[in-house]
Amino acid sequence: MSEPVFEQAGNIEMLKSTESPLPAAGTYLIAGLGNPGREYRQTRHNIGFMLLDSLAGSLKLTFSRVESKSLVTRGVYSGRRLLLAKPQTYMNLSGQAVGALMHYYKVPQENILIVYDDVDLPFGLLRVRAAGGSGGHKGMISIIERLGTQEIPRLRMGIGRPPGRMEAADYVLQNFSPAETSELPAILERGVEAVYTFIAQGIEAAMNHYNPVSGEP
Repeated sequence: MSEPVFEQAGNIEMLKSTESPLPAAGTYLIAGLGNPGREYRQTRHNIGFMLLDSLAGSLKLTFSRVESKSLVTRGVYSGRRLLLAKPQTYMNLSGQAVGALMHYYKVPQENILIVYDDVDLPFGLLRVRAAGGSGGHKGMISIIERLGTQEIPRLRMGIGRPPGRMEAADYVLQNFSPAETSELPAILERGVEAVYTFIAQGIEAAMNHYNPVSGEP
């Protein structure tokens, strides 16, 4: 099998930082979680897919390939090779796709970033973590089981708690409300910036810049 080719995306405004960039170490795998199919496209559970679409768009890349049960696209950002992936396995089997891509592209564990929805964070809030449990999220449960570790960097995107007595499983499969939809572009833009910071400056910088300040949920 031929070696994968990574194309440099054009016209990208690189992050401005006074810090020296981290040395390039292999490939960065950015995986957004969601469910395939038109009926799930605008649901809360698919905010990981939405973020990856925004990220690919900002890099002038297109998801036009299928590899390891994922829609993928490849490029370069800030001197790092990128593999963007949207697993097509459905949420509870996401680990199959992420594990296969990680092993084929020989991605160091610390260079993986999983993007997914979180009902325990208020809508619009972001939280970057270097490791941790699944929080009951079925996609992360699958990834942790497949990779055999909780030491997996992740970007959690808050979608808020279900109203009243609605079950979380029903809530996450509903479309965002009109009011939420109007706020999504700004939230996704901030999420893309958090991913860029992770790639160019590392997990600690992303946590420092984008996690809630003390006193926020």
